[in-house]
Amino acid sequence: MPRVRQALWAAGATAALAVATAVGTAPAATAASQGPCDIYAAGGTPCVAAHSTTRALYAGYNGSLYQVRRNSDGHTANIGPLSRGGVANAAAQDSFCANTSCVITVVYDQSGRGNNLTQAPGGGAAGGPDNLANATAAPTTVGGHKAYGVYVAPGTGYRNDRTSGIATGDAAQGMYAIFDGTHYNGGCCFDYGNAETSNNDTGNGHMEAIYFGNIKVWGYGAGNGPWIMADLENGLFSGVNQHYNANDPTVNHRYLTAVVKGGPGKWAIRGGNAQSGGVSTFYSGQRPNVSGYNPMHKEGAIILGIGGDNSKGSAGTFYEGVMTSGYPSDATENSVQANIVAAGYR
Repeated sequence: MPRVRQALWAAGATAALAVATAVGTAPAATAASQGPCDIYAAGGTPCVAAHSTTRALYAGYNGSLYQVRRNSDGHTANIGPLSRGGVANAAAQDSFCANTSCVITVVYDQSGRGNNLTQAPGGGAAGGPDNLANATAAPTTVGGHKAYGVYVAPGTGYRNDRTSGIATGDAAQGMYAIFDGTHYNGGCCFDYGNAETSNNDTGNGHMEAIYFGNIKVWGYGAGNGPWIMADLENGLFSGVNQHYNANDPTVNHRYLTAVVKGGPGKWAIRGGNAQSGGVSTFYSGQRPNVSGYNPMHKEGAIILGIGGDNSKGSAGTFYEGVMTSGYPSDATENSVQANIVAAGYR
């Protein structure tokens, strides 16, 4: 791995450990030979943000994945992988949080750019700060090892308004996220991705984030939902049309791969079962046929579980996700999907 990235990871891990309680030595586990972000980098569209509470997203990553805070005394602990490139050390969280409860305070950025997600502040749609996720509300296993996702109940939200390397304006970007396809609602808006830096609705085209849920106010697809759509601000889009798009199907896999990517004059929605098979293309084509979305006006903040103006009526569960520089090829995303399936979410 490049020495610069090694140094960035080491510095990030050192800084994180300085503010958190040590949780002991992790037991051994088999490391991944390649992570999603290694695949994106090989495809020429490197990750500029990489978030997961379940596993490392680079084969060489051995820093903190997330931080928990103990409600009994307010102390914090950083949770890393069992081994370099491996699954989260859930046993360390369980030990630290024994006989009390914990919340997730930070989801660390594994890319080395410092794009960590923390408690979202208030915004134009709702006051804050938002709630933090219960650290044990979304148990899972990855590769046979216990892990925890980020359970977003209405009112929960994470954000970073001062980012590094995230696409702005009409610049190209890619995103994927793994969600619980059975945990959703019709509230606005369970998003992961690019949003306004002011926490306010600043107009059409100022966002580009993955949305998952079954709200029908702005846009929707076939069936009763839920759908993967794109939150582009002042609209959830399921295709080129502003409202109904028949080719965007209802998807509710227990573990769902959701993909949205956008570049000058084009964008796409893709999705699939994170446990088996590939990803299908639900839309790929021109920007929405509504004023303000071509060119785009992305601002480069990152949100999780909320809308760009801190709309926080949504529900969902997040396990992992990344944002890239550049418009990933379908082939690259297909390889990432194969990596996700091989990771073994159960």
